[in-house]
Amino acid sequence: MPYTTKTTRTIRTFYSDGRGPPRVETKTYSYGDDSGGGTSVNGGINIGGGGGRYQIRIGRGGEDGSDQPSFSVPAFSQRPQVLGRATRKEKKDPFSGVINQSYDEIKKKCLEEGILFEDPEFEAEDSSIFFSRAPPRPFEWKRPHEICDNPVFIADGASRFDVQQGELGDCWLLAAIASLTVNQRLFAKVVPPDQSFQDGYCGMFRFHFWRQGEWVEVVVDDRLPTYYGQLTFMHSVDKNEFWSALLEKAYAKLEGSYESLKGGSTCEAMVDFTGGVSEFFDLKKAPPNMFSIMLKASQRGSLMGCSIDADPNELEARVDNGLVMGHAYSITSVILMDIETPSMSGKIPMVRIRNPWGNEAEWKGRWSDQSREWSLIPDSQKKAIGLTFDDDGEFWMSFDDFRGNFEKLEICNLGPDSLEEDELDGKKRWEGHTENGEWIPRVNAGGCRNYLDTFWTNPQYRVTLTDPDDDDDDDLCTMLVGILQKDRRKKRKEGLDMLTIGYVIYKIPDGTGEGPLPQNFFKYNASCAKSNNFINMREVCTRHKLPPGQYCIVPSTFEPHHAGKYLLRMYTEMRAHTHEMDEETGIIEDQGPYESMKILTPYHVVNRRFYGTAINHQHGEYFQPVLVPTVASAPPPVGRQEIPPPTEEEQEQEQALKASFRRVAGDDMEIDAYELRDILNTVFTRDGSIEFSFDGFSLDTCRSMVAMHDGDLSGKLGFDEFKVLWRDLRRWKGVFREYDRDKSGKLSSYELRSALHASGFRLSNRTFSALVMRYSSKDGNVEFGDFILCAIRMKTMLASFKNIDEENSGHAAFDLDGFIQTVMYS
Repeated sequence: MPYTTKTTRTIRTFYSDGRGPPRVETKTYSYGDDSGGGTSVNGGINIGGGGGRYQIRIGRGGEDGSDQPSFSVPAFSQRPQVLGRATRKEKKDPFSGVINQSYDEIKKKCLEEGILFEDPEFEAEDSSIFFSRAPPRPFEWKRPHEICDNPVFIADGASRFDVQQGELGDCWLLAAIASLTVNQRLFAKVVPPDQSFQDGYCGMFRFHFWRQGEWVEVVVDDRLPTYYGQLTFMHSVDKNEFWSALLEKAYAKLEGSYESLKGGSTCEAMVDFTGGVSEFFDLKKAPPNMFSIMLKASQRGSLMGCSIDADPNELEARVDNGLVMGHAYSITSVILMDIETPSMSGKIPMVRIRNPWGNEAEWKGRWSDQSREWSLIPDSQKKAIGLTFDDDGEFWMSFDDFRGNFEKLEICNLGPDSLEEDELDGKKRWEGHTENGEWIPRVNAGGCRNYLDTFWTNPQYRVTLTDPDDDDDDDLCTMLVGILQKDRRKKRKEGLDMLTIGYVIYKIPDGTGEGPLPQNFFKYNASCAKSNNFINMREVCTRHKLPPGQYCIVPSTFEPHHAGKYLLRMYTEMRAHTHEMDEETGIIEDQGPYESMKILTPYHVVNRRFYGTAINHQHGEYFQPVLVPTVASAPPPVGRQEIPPPTEEEQEQEQALKASFRRVAGDDMEIDAYELRDILNTVFTRDGSIEFSFDGFSLDTCRSMVAMHDGDLSGKLGFDEFKVLWRDLRRWKGVFREYDRDKSGKLSSYELRSALHASGFRLSNRTFSALVMRYSSKDGNVEFGDFILCAIRMKTMLASFKNIDEENSGHAAFDLDGFIQTVMYS
């Protein structure tokens, strides 16, 4: 309903997607009557409310708004919650807005309103092109119908000859796109063909990319950067074809900006187009069966790229033979080509290569365009391979010339879901296994094997290879291992670049438990395989041949203390089993009739071992710890040290404590947290009682000490409870002293796990990460008082959980009051 009266007012508007501080814009609004129809904004913005959503139209259209683009966003964005708490990572995720856009919803709204879409997640502004500098010239964003008279999405089918490079240094992306067009089914998956500038056109197009473990849909508007009416970046040979330019824009949106696409590996884009896993070969050190590997890869639809190392003194220097250094090429075919002469006939290994520039910059050696070698090839063979001699950037080389001139080869092996059943045609698919992980400084960012003190804290994954390959005469198993670091290209604008990453593989001895391998294992055992090198690429992948057995894969950054998320992928020819090596959170208990919740001292551990199986929460399986008695002479587990009997000084301290307790407690022989603090600090701050500076226990720590033994919420301790507490404190002090080797009164967060392990606690990786975040200082150290508080609360929470979980099922049912009391009073 149109407005009958209008008033004008300038106000400030706040925009927020829930991931960061709101953006503020000042606009002049025209307000109508109170009919609720909406609010128009001078300059072509219309905001209408209803249904809990804001409908926003932006553009230059007339008063009817028929030409205005539109998008719809939630009126109140909902943040993902974990255990009832919004996480900082989710709020800061630079990708959340992209994946929450609904193609169908946006298209429906645009068609209903008769408007063209303008993408709020990738706006037509300079910051979408450059993040590090101002644009070198004024770019103008235009829609295809503003560039030419009859725009089409795909003209006469997509081919490798469609794509030409623009001013952006993303030849690696173009090489991958050229390879993608060779496989029309994969191309249609990435570039849905049911889109056009006619039927259902609303200024929006969609593309699909494999992003770090799953396929996502990315929508973009069709406003493209131009200069003097011509496309600035990637474009098709046909001036009215726009699929390649829009694909590049969608990929730039995925990575944050056009500038983020400068420089990269062809396989990086190949992986995002297929979900496959990439291999990297140094052709100077190529295996003897290199051509066989390439031929099989081509027959299985794998995407391939190649390059020559760059000249450090010149960008994309041209060699006399026509090839370009530091430039990415795509391999579009690998065949054994028939050759026939009057004196012989046979087959010659050949490779077809394309320069993404799509011009005369081609190979000039043997088998180049118009070379005399082609006279030896039957016409039927030339026709079968689609031979042309145009200046289109594509050329053939013999495999020997290919290996002698190119230096790097990248192969993207298609994943298990990349080939449909009707496409297999006798081919085998890889068995795929994936694990998502994260390196967290102070927790598990241990660096490579050069840093032995922290290397063992890296995430560890167990792989069980059961059967050798069918055609392997040596009874070995093929395994491709790839470690992919997430979102690093997108975060370039934050000053973050690729981490230097790699992995190491160790053979796991028979009978080894399910938990992570300790430091001593890596100290005394050599690796059996590893990535070719540690390198600052998005994905590092290597092919391995290993005997059947159990292996531990340790992915890491080269140096410790670097934060990053990663995806670990393992492809095997035969079925395998993988899982993260982890412990179930718990405690080693004494099974005696009187001290059921007492943590074992190292002396008790000599006669007890901790056994169990891995957890699998997704399938409802939970760790069931079993305590198995062992002979008295069994050695203590790794990392446990026996605490000697009390020294004479410690015995004197205990006698002083008893006297202090009786003096402070009074007739009821009970003390509260304040009195406990006075007693303990009298002893623990005495000169010589401990070897480091300690200001005493805080009141909060003493309250937790009382709560650990206070089942009736009395807020007090009796003498018997105090004795148990004193034994705990004496044991924990001994453990802390054992691991505080520099007598600083602090443990590094990497030492904390060992110290808690020696105290009887078993911690899952997630629980340990939470403890580090909760109790460590800014520099990653844990002081003595915080270590004691951590141990107290762990013991209290485990005891509370066990008292509710009487059947040891791994589940405990709390009502609200009971849950609050358990969490708050600990």
